[in-house]
Parts: sequence; structure tokens; C-alpha cells
Amino acid sequence: MNNQLLSITGIFLATVLLAIPLGRYMAAMYRGDRTWSDFMGPLERALFGISGINPNKEMTWQQHLVALLSINLLWFFWAMLVLTTQGSLPLNPDGNPSMSPDLAFNTAISFLVNCNLQHYSGESGVTYLSQLVCLMFLQFVTAGAGMAACVVVFNALREGSTDKLGNFYNYFVKSVTRVLLPLSLVVALVVAFQGTPMTFQAKQPLITLQGDSATVSRGPAAAMIGIKQIGTNGGGFFGVNSAHPLENPTYLTNAVENISIILIPIAMALAFGYYLRRPKLGWMVFGVMTAGYLLLQIPTIYLEMHGNPAISHMGVDQSLGSLEGKEMRLGAPASAMWAITTTVTSNGSVNAMHDSLTPISGMNALLGMMTNAFYGGVGVGFLNFFVFIIVAVFISGLMVGRTPEFLGKKIEAREMKIAVIIALLHPLLILTGTAMASYLFAHDPQGLSGWLANPGYHGFSEMLYEYTSSAANNGSGFEGLGDNTPWWNISTGVVLLLARYLPIIGPVAIAGLLARKKFVPESAGTLRVDTATFGIMVFFVIWIIAALAFFPALTLGPIAEHFSLY
Repeated sequence: MNNQLLSITGIFLATVLLAIPLGRYMAAMYRGDRTWSDFMGPLERALFGISGINPNKEMTWQQHLVALLSINLLWFFWAMLVLTTQGSLPLNPDGNPSMSPDLAFNTAISFLVNCNLQHYSGESGVTYLSQLVCLMFLQFVTAGAGMAACVVVFNALREGSTDKLGNFYNYFVKSVTRVLLPLSLVVALVVAFQGTPMTFQAKQPLITLQGDSATVSRGPAAAMIGIKQIGTNGGGFFGVNSAHPLENPTYLTNAVENISIILIPIAMALAFGYYLRRPKLGWMVFGVMTAGYLLLQIPTIYLEMHGNPAISHMGVDQSLGSLEGKEMRLGAPASAMWAITTTVTSNGSVNAMHDSLTPISGMNALLGMMTNAFYGGVGVGFLNFFVFIIVAVFISGLMVGRTPEFLGKKIEAREMKIAVIIALLHPLLILTGTAMASYLFAHDPQGLSGWLANPGYHGFSEMLYEYTSSAANNGSGFEGLGDNTPWWNISTGVVLLLARYLPIIGPVAIAGLLARKKFVPESAGTLRVDTATFGIMVFFVIWIIAALAFFPALTLGPIAEHFSLY
């Protein structure tokens, strides 16, 4: 166990050490400074030439949003077309059928919003063509769109007053070609050389050690693994995601994939400070995010290492930790680390079944998604954090009797209204969805018996987890839920849409409004936002909002389940 603890500590430290130079590079690249990736320039110019886009044309914040939303609409229609016709398209050696309209809607929306909530199994639900030209394509472009929106906010917070915030398409293309593509290629090569398949051949028939006939699914999996982790997408090529031995073959691939999940989110927080040439500000953001992450991570590792008391009461040895739903080749500590890493981000990939986590560990995974601000997704995670910064600045200003200011821009009524709406939207979507599903099940438990494998406290947690995962653009699940039904496909699809685009529109609108305001130079009375004191303020604002909104629901689910076991 000590070796496993050392290994997961090393994984986290390695991630931070890699994120520091990556953050510097991303800041320089988005500013337009000379970087090592300038060799991609001819490819980018060719793409802009074909599309007829001028990447040097400055846009207002409204134009940025129009560009983002319109291009996402086109991607949605493309995904629906491919998924509903995949059964008759090429690259389908296993003969998988086309998706039903409701499942295609949910899948298209899910990958469009960078969530990758999967109500299908990759081995039988999609074809090789769908995996590549639809799902993997969306994993690149949606992550790039989120990063581009984040850079728009960076631009708005620079000194001076302006309504021109760069070019969305320029940031979007550079995010894909100069960050996502090279990093995902490295990860894909690592997992491919460790044993992940990269082939277009059909399922492989074999004879097991017991003499039974079986078939093993394969396909062009390695290519998808890289971007699923680097882009905090999380959608697995196979049904059980990175718990599958062909998707995550060794402890080395487990470490590399774990690093990949939070590498860009950490780098983006640091890039914020480097971009504005205020590195202490970036480290403040990183410090708050890391404090929240460790507050969830450490107890989860402890709980999973000590096992489930209900199983211990049966006389089962749990010296290796709680191993239900986990891979022996990875162990309890590495599985616990992944569970929190994947839920504090919008990744959602799994190397163990979250449905089998001990109750408080499951609650910590839920809290990672409920706060939705500790690292978060590539770009969008910072946008969520930015909303809490605005709230914290406003409260701090009221406490000292001064007009709230953030980086020389006054925070006034319009900005606060938007920030509060976005902060309350997250719990509204989660709790409303869970309440509706609970009502329906309670009034027709026989007719809806397929919904829940565990109709008690844990069943409530399963429904709560599904909507939390959808609202946080996460995609993981408590798999005791029967989720491939019209209700779950459509209701979570609506939550996915609202929870993706409104939290992007809100922060970009706030940033656009701030950018136009007169810049006020710092004075002796200016609130310093790059200090530990302000970081503590932001930290408690995040936790208070999450605790007040979600504590009653958590009491009905994982907390009640915990006390029923102890």
C-alpha cells in the first residue's frame, strides 16, 4: 500500500511539474508570441483559406458567442446524421445497428457539449466510422471551443478598455492544432505501445483458458484514448471505459491517462496569470483549485483503502482495500485517485465502477461535480471558477465598504445578476431533474422498475449522480441506473444543453461588459486578488454555495447510506 501511495503522489506532482511549462507555452501561444509550434502556421492558414475566415479580424463578445453557437449547431446535425445511419455506412465490420432517434439525440448532445455521457456500450452501440468521424472529431473540436471561449475572457481582463476581444476561430484552431493534437498524439502512442489496439479489423475470436469460445472487441481505440483524456472528454471506446484492459492496459498507461485528465485544466489556470503577466494571480487560482481537489481526494483514498464495513462484517479480508468494482492490476488507491480526478474535471472516464465506491467516496465524487470549479474542463473549468471570483469580489467589496473592482474594472449590478444566475443554474438543473425522476419512480415503481437496480438510498444517489454528471459535463455514472430509455436520454440531453452553453455565455458576457468599462489603476485601497487572503475568500464562496444547495440531497443519498452501514 505504501508503494501505491507513493505512486499516486508522484502522479500528481508530475502533473503539476508538466503543467507549469505548458501554462507558459499556452499563454505565449494565445498572445501571438513566437513559440515552438509556429511550424503549424501553414496548416492553419490553409484551413482559414479554405473556410474563407479571416483569423485577424477582431470580434466583440457577442460575435464570439454567435460563432461558437453556430458552429456547434452544425456539429450537432453532423452527429445526428452519422449516428442514425451508421448501420448502413462503411467501417462496420461487426454489423452494429444505427441508433434510435432518442439515443442518437442524447449521444450527439453529450459529445457536442464535451460531456460524453454514454447510454450505449462502445462495443455494440457504435461503429468504427462513428467513433472516428463523429465522436472523436467532437472530442477535439468541443474541447477547442471551450479553450477559445476561455481566452476571450483572458482578453477582456487585460488593462484598458475595449470591445474587441480577439478572434474566436483563431483561438479555436490554435487550441486544436497546437495543444490538443500534439498532446493527444503522445498519449495515444504510449497506450498503443502498451497494448491498446489500433486496427480496423472485426472482433477477434479466441478460446479462453477454460476452453470456452469468446470474441474480443477491438478497433481504432488508441487514437480515441489520447483525446478523450487530454480534452477532458472521457468517452470510452469500450463500454467500461478505462477499466477495460485494452483501453488502459498497464499501470503506466493508468498514470499517463491520469496525468492527462488534469494537465490542461491546471495549465489553463496558470496560463491565466501568465497571459495577463500577473503570474501570482494564476497561482492563486491554482492554489484554490488544488485545495478543493485535495479536500476531496485524501479522504476518498483513505476510505477506499480501508474497505466497506458491510463487507468486513461478513468476515471478508479487506487488507487490499475496497476492491468491489475495481481492477486488481490497478488497486484501490489508484482507483480512488482516478475517481476524484475525473469528477473534479469534466472528464468522466473511469478505471473502476463508481457505483461500487463506499458511500462517502461516492459523495466526494458528487461534490467534485457539484462545485464544478476545482480544475474543471479544458477552458470551461476556468469559466466556472471566474463566476465564483466575481461573486467573491462583490462580497469582499461590500464587507469593506468599497465599490467592488476586479483587475481595474468595477463589478456592478449587471455583472452580478449574470454571475448569480449562472451560479444558481447548476444546482437548479441537478435538483430539478432528480426531483422529477424521483417523483416518477415513486408513483410507478413497478412500471419503472428497470430504472433502478437499487431503489433505496443508493438508488436515489444513482439518479442524483446522473443529473449531476450531466450538468457538470462530466459523463461518468453510477451504473446501477437503467439509463437507455426515452426519459433518461431526453431529460439528460436537455440538462446537457443548458448546463454547457449558459455557463459559457454568462462568463463571456460578464467579461465583455467588463472589457468596455473604464480601467481604474490600482491604488492603496484596491482589493488585491492575487493574495492568499482573497484565495481563501473564493474557496469558501464555492463551498458555501455548494453546501447550501446540495446538502439536503446528499443527506437523502450517500450520507444516509453511510450511516446505514456504520
